[in-house]
Amino acid sequence: MANYLAQFQSIKTSCDRGVVVSVEDVSDLWPSMKEGFEARVPLKEASLNNRTRNPVRVVNLAAQFILTTDARLRSRFPQDNQFQYLFWFREPYATVLLVSCDDLDDFKTILRPRLKLILQNDDDREWFIVFVSRADPANDPASKMAKKVYARLELDFNTKKRERCCKYDFHAPHPSFWDDFDSKLAECIRNTLDRRVQFYEDEIRKLTEQRFLPIWNFCNFFILKESLAFMFEMANLHEDSLREYDELELCYSETAGTPGKHRDFGGIDHGDDRAALLNPSFKQLTLIVQDDTFREFEFRQYIFACQAKLLFKLGRPLEVAARGHSFVISFSKVLAMHENALPFCFREVWVITACLALLKSTMSHYNGGVMPPDIEREFYRLQGDLYSLCRVKFMRLAYLIGYGHEIEKSPVNSAALSMLPWPKPAIWPALSPDSSAEVLAKEKMILQSKPREKHFNIQRKPLPLEPSLLLREANRRRAFLSVGNISELLESHANDGSGSDVNSRLASKNPSYMSRTFSGPTMSDTRDRPMTLSEVHVAAEYALKLTVSNPDILNSLSSLEEFEKKYMELTKGAADNYHKSWWKRHGVILDGEIAALHFKKGEIDQAAKSYEKVCALYSGEGWHELLADILPNLAECQKILNDEAGYLSSCIRLLSLDSGLFLTKERQLFQAELVRLAHGDMKHPVPLDVSSLITFYGTAGPALELCDGDPGVLQVTVWSGFPDEIVLENLNLTLSASFGADEGVKPIKSAEKHVLKPGKNVITLDLPPQKPGSYVLGALTGQIGHLQFRSHGFSKAGPADSDDFMSYEKPTRPVLKVLSPRPLVDITCAVSSALLMNELQWIGLIIKPLDYSLKGGILHIDAGPGLKIEESHLIEIEGYEPAEGFEKVPIEGGKVALPDWVSDVTTVLWFPVCAIDESMARGTSSALPQKPSIVDGMRMIALKLEFGTFRNQIFERTIAVTFTDPFHVTTRITDKSTDGTLLLQVMLQSQVKATLNIHDAWLDLQDGFEHMSKTDKRPTLSTFPLVISPSSKAGILFTVRLYSNGEEASQQDSILNLKYGITGNRTIGAHTPILAKVEGSGEIVFKITLALQRPVLDPCVAVGFLPFSSDCLRVGQLVNVKWRIERLKNPEADVSSSCRDEVLYEVDANPQNWMVAGRKKGHVSLSKEQGSRIEITVTCVPLVSGYVHPPQLGLPEVGEQNISCNPAGPHLVCVLPPTLSSSYCIPA
Repeated sequence: MANYLAQFQSIKTSCDRGVVVSVEDVSDLWPSMKEGFEARVPLKEASLNNRTRNPVRVVNLAAQFILTTDARLRSRFPQDNQFQYLFWFREPYATVLLVSCDDLDDFKTILRPRLKLILQNDDDREWFIVFVSRADPANDPASKMAKKVYARLELDFNTKKRERCCKYDFHAPHPSFWDDFDSKLAECIRNTLDRRVQFYEDEIRKLTEQRFLPIWNFCNFFILKESLAFMFEMANLHEDSLREYDELELCYSETAGTPGKHRDFGGIDHGDDRAALLNPSFKQLTLIVQDDTFREFEFRQYIFACQAKLLFKLGRPLEVAARGHSFVISFSKVLAMHENALPFCFREVWVITACLALLKSTMSHYNGGVMPPDIEREFYRLQGDLYSLCRVKFMRLAYLIGYGHEIEKSPVNSAALSMLPWPKPAIWPALSPDSSAEVLAKEKMILQSKPREKHFNIQRKPLPLEPSLLLREANRRRAFLSVGNISELLESHANDGSGSDVNSRLASKNPSYMSRTFSGPTMSDTRDRPMTLSEVHVAAEYALKLTVSNPDILNSLSSLEEFEKKYMELTKGAADNYHKSWWKRHGVILDGEIAALHFKKGEIDQAAKSYEKVCALYSGEGWHELLADILPNLAECQKILNDEAGYLSSCIRLLSLDSGLFLTKERQLFQAELVRLAHGDMKHPVPLDVSSLITFYGTAGPALELCDGDPGVLQVTVWSGFPDEIVLENLNLTLSASFGADEGVKPIKSAEKHVLKPGKNVITLDLPPQKPGSYVLGALTGQIGHLQFRSHGFSKAGPADSDDFMSYEKPTRPVLKVLSPRPLVDITCAVSSALLMNELQWIGLIIKPLDYSLKGGILHIDAGPGLKIEESHLIEIEGYEPAEGFEKVPIEGGKVALPDWVSDVTTVLWFPVCAIDESMARGTSSALPQKPSIVDGMRMIALKLEFGTFRNQIFERTIAVTFTDPFHVTTRITDKSTDGTLLLQVMLQSQVKATLNIHDAWLDLQDGFEHMSKTDKRPTLSTFPLVISPSSKAGILFTVRLYSNGEEASQQDSILNLKYGITGNRTIGAHTPILAKVEGSGEIVFKITLALQRPVLDPCVAVGFLPFSSDCLRVGQLVNVKWRIERLKNPEADVSSSCRDEVLYEVDANPQNWMVAGRKKGHVSLSKEQGSRIEITVTCVPLVSGYVHPPQLGLPEVGEQNISCNPAGPHLVCVLPPTLSSSYCIPA
């Protein structure tokens, strides 16, 4: 079967137009029907069965119509019956029989026998008949005859299960014919495909069962398997075809891995370095056959090319990229296993060409197609991986030929190249003849190359770009040398820059060591000594030219400019694709390599933009070591571009990195640049964020507690990350409320300069009053030179013995607690009762601090109207407890400065006041008793206490102090004799909580009255001294008589004069006046006016209440209430009109108890004669039952002293409930 491999490949190549449909032209109709048939292909839609016998909708099924007489169907091979089904996939899948007949007899005698003869030889062939009617529709007999013939044709060749005939009217084709034609053609193709798939599967199963037998041949298995796969591909069943190739690849991998006889790997032909991953016809299969299998190098690429072709047809470039990337990596490992037998650097060149081919083909098939976002990002990620892999291999080739000094020694390049092993040829390439000029040029290029110096004079050992010393590796692989002379190796390697440290170390250890140099290589001694580094590069370049057949790669390695161009292309391609994928960080990292190339070319602006992206990524990920390597490059670009703001930011970021990443002198240089710019003249000053350099936290211990409105002093520990001292022009600190908004938070400002030393610094700041709440540190702001800075960096309290501790965690412990408003002091009046009016009295204030110091406090005392503070006397301050202290202080302008000893104890402050009342007190009559009003003697004192550290706390209160006269005087006439002599009783009631001692009293009578003894105005009975206890009463009797001289009255009221003394305690109330106490007499004169009126024992009228007419009163019944008014004496001339002929009356009744049905108020006539009487009747209705007060009669215009028996009537009367009504009774 393997002998037919060439024929199989030839047939496969020729069958590229789809499935074959044979046409049996029985009636010579093909020339006229060919155009219509070929217009139906490809079939727009067909239903076929896949490998698992499930129906699949196939679109645009390619097919070609070939006559059975065509040579393409006649020249079938092979002729051997044993292998006649090997190429069954190229046989027709359906046969269309074109027939036409105009006569029924001709059909019976000629056409039908011929059709049966054609069909009886091929039982497995799928066929159907197309009857073409040539009858003209206008010729009715011909049309009828054609219908009869077609009916007979259907009867003979159709079956119950299947219709095999369809009719085509040549002159008037029916529109449904072609649909019927497509359906029958698709059915035939489906049935043929099912039978052939079943056949191939049976044959493949038989061969699979023989896999472990000695007679098993992989070529036979391959032909069957690919025939089946190709048949699926012809039928547009690409998924099934791909599955067959996958199984074929798996089977080959298992076969190639079995131990057995040695097989050639391949890859030694010219042009094999070009990957053929997407070109299945790169080599003929017959050229890669080896015994019963294929060479691995070519066959694996062939299988992948077939798979990629199917995936592209399925519209899955993503899967091609994914499979291609995995295949390149795995096949690269296979190439490494056979590297000794392959040309020099064959593996690297093959990987480069494979990646470039995959990139080009996948991108061309993608071509901006519409994909879901996640699939699109994965596609670009794979593109980036292919670019990155190609880039690494390309850098390896460039390093081998001497371009290593031009490759940026960055972490990403070092990580990729230092882990990539050197090529491992059996023998390292030797120098080509006449290569002296190339060696000299290469050595000159190496010597002239200088590593890029970093900004700020940062000295770092360059990262390696090689897994081991190239010079040693090359000389070790020379077949006739084991190791080179150490001095020559070191001398040559020193030219590359990577061996300079080794050379210097050996020279320092051994002073007698001296290195040898060569003026130039000569071909005469190259076999007797190790190769120098320049010779290694020239030899590698010469070998690469023999290996590489791709002119683009050769051109990219031909010069340094072309290398940089290709290197930029690959790096930019990888970065751009990574940016579009999930792996954006990979793209940003590669932007750093692009930036290095831009910087080398002088494109500083583009380099700075790329470096900024890289630094942002490294900073965000916390890769500080990588950031320390790339950030100086960004700073250098910004300095060249005169970007002062960016340059300042870069300096701060460099200082913010771990101090172990840079030397002290380097960090000092960063700070010097920062200070230089800060104190210079910047065109556009920018605020600096130094959160990572200057951190701060509150002092250890509990938070500072302040009362509402209090300022304070806050100590803040500031950590400086600067390597040297730095001067802050000013410093401000903001606080943040732990809960709620920060509205109303006042910043802490310090205008003085602060010098921050490296490490820990303690700064004291004046704290303004804050609103109540809990506060944490907010932001630290200030000024360095002309630049404003701001720090949000918080650090928690570190150990006390550590000056370099720094943490960037925001503290949750508050540094300040401002308590909610609460009473800080209480001031109350120490006097509990009334003081003497118009006398100098002590008022005491109890000042009680409530857990708050009153040190330095000032008390403002403002006396209200009618009150005067006597500032000539000293203020007395005494402790609430006697042992706490006593002191006298002056009062000036109503201000009293509190001594320091009263700051935290309760004290009583006494100050003298005098309540002024210019009106004279008046006594009252017992007939019309009136109590004195407390409001008249009340005086207000406004207090204002300023205290606190800055006297910022203010306590204000207004207290009321009551003043009163010492006595309340009432008078009454106790007796009247017939001669007009009156006995006047004067009742004295004490109004203070003190003992009053009356030493003397006299009464100055008003006009109309005189004493019985005209020369003595004192009481009748002298009982002095008279002692009156607090709240008690005493009486004094005066004997007076009426007196009238006919003159106009000059004195309207009488005046009672009392000379008294008082014994009291100022903590209780009234006490001895201050002036009286100072003078020593202790006696005070009190005067009060008395209004003497007509004696109360001589009324004018009498009012009496008459009994009710009914014995019982009931609720709701009318009742007449009667009063009788009788005149007791004739009215005198000086009596008021109230006792004359007309009297005004008024009925007063409780509206809840009584309803008045008559007049409540009116006038009645009362004769002036003594003994005259009248009755007043008012109708009322009781409203409630029980004992209630009856209505009362009043005479408003008649004085109460002129009415006898007032009020008249009983105190209570009984009112019965209403009688029961029968309408509300319920019979039993």
